[in-house]
Amino acid sequence: MAVAWGVRSLSRPSFARASKKGAALTLALTLALALCAALVVFLPTNGAAGLSRAGPLRSRANLKPVSLARRALCTAMKGGAAGTGVLGNPTWQQTMLRVKDGEKSVQHYQDVYGMTLLDKLDFPDMKFSLYFLATVKDGEKTPEPGTDDAHRYLWNYPGATLELTHNWGSETEEGEVYHPGNQEKDGFGHIAFACDDVYASSDSLLTQGVEFKKKPDEGRMKGLAFAYDPDRYWVEIVRREPINSPKFNLAQTMLRVKDPKKSLKFYIDHMGMTLVREKHFEEAKFSLYFLATIPEGSTEPDPSQPVLELTHNHGTEDDPSFNHFTGNEDGRKGFGHVGFLVDDVYAKCKELEEAGFEMKKGPEDGTMKGLAFALDPDGYWVEIIKRGGYDAKATPYTLS
Repeated sequence: MAVAWGVRSLSRPSFARASKKGAALTLALTLALALCAALVVFLPTNGAAGLSRAGPLRSRANLKPVSLARRALCTAMKGGAAGTGVLGNPTWQQTMLRVKDGEKSVQHYQDVYGMTLLDKLDFPDMKFSLYFLATVKDGEKTPEPGTDDAHRYLWNYPGATLELTHNWGSETEEGEVYHPGNQEKDGFGHIAFACDDVYASSDSLLTQGVEFKKKPDEGRMKGLAFAYDPDRYWVEIVRREPINSPKFNLAQTMLRVKDPKKSLKFYIDHMGMTLVREKHFEEAKFSLYFLATIPEGSTEPDPSQPVLELTHNHGTEDDPSFNHFTGNEDGRKGFGHVGFLVDDVYAKCKELEEAGFEMKKGPEDGTMKGLAFALDPDGYWVEIIKRGGYDAKATPYTLS
């Protein structure tokens, strides 16, 4: 959600893959990992990009949660249903990107990637709108965006959405309005979509006028692609095994992190996510960690839902002066945040503060009560939202 703090509103807030249980997700993640060896000639090779040369890759037959203790990253890791044993039952619900033209971007993600608009929220007083899109299964019916039913559906949604924030009037500005990332020390990398055939899908995107950063037949690693969206955000296109899903499914959000020990502890111990795969490239000096919210009643990731990829360039954790830009700095605003639904925002924020995490906005700050933003170990904004809201319309805040 965009939040009013008594000043101007703050706009809210991959290598992930979808697949059948285990094997298909492993294939997609393996292809994504191979990108590091493939895109050296196309993408920045400095540490900020999180892309380096890598040696041979090995796929795994099955994908199961891995032990953090084995990597000496944590004493334990969470498994099982979403948020099991974690205060507030947190579930990953959104990734937010700011966009220049809301209607144009929504149309792009609907027409190109087959996403469904779940809801639209307008804030006339603060002059911005929020659009929430998701990959829904073929034949699934969703409420009419903007209705009370849509609000209730959104704030109880069990999966992850792409939230597009449009500040009114930006569509009339000349040139690029927002920073898409992937420059020196940028933290946000990309989102990703998975499909059955990257080559055929890329050809289809080309006929629709989509511009590419890397086509699947370019570079050393074939079969992977990067497209641009209307704001020049990078959109990775990766292969999956056929599943009961639309042509594309939202598959990933990628963030670069300074210290994986701290980041994994935050997202696992406090935000209820599960580490479903990790990959280490010692020669190239980087590691990748893939996190997911495990659906209630399951012990495995939902193959139709995205994962959060954390990219670590070795050595950054030892440099006291190093930090990533989070996407909320002046001149670099683009990516905004990730967001989680919880049962009790106040209790969750108290827990985070007692654990030493800073709040960007506490639940009692500003005019929107009951909605909060925490800062993760890298300073990325993490929105804390009440599941189901506070009233019959599922409004996730109260006004004062």
